[in-house]
Amino acid sequence: MAKQPCVYMLASRPNGALYVGVTSDLVGRVWEHKNDVVEGHTSRYGIHTLVWYELHDTMIEAIEREKRLKDWKRDWKVRIITEENPTWRDLYEDLA
Repeated sequence: MAKQPCVYMLASRPNGALYVGVTSDLVGRVWEHKNDVVEGHTSRYGIHTLVWYELHDTMIEAIEREKRLKDWKRDWKVRIITEENPTWRDLYEDLA
């Protein structure tokens, strides 16, 4: 996958802990999460499964979308994941 701005959500398990992030290198960034390269929320709570992502034309658009998603209630985040990825499958397998 070529580098492109995107917003993504990771989960520890179906309906588990969630993380919302933004990056221009989805494959590389998710690899960092999966391998606990950076200490923080995802490494502390085992949040390693890419369950949703959305591509954007510009990083500004992606950052704005990330900010909006972070303000969403948890139920809304779960709904968007379930609508597009009902089994909460690890989408990273499709990218790498």
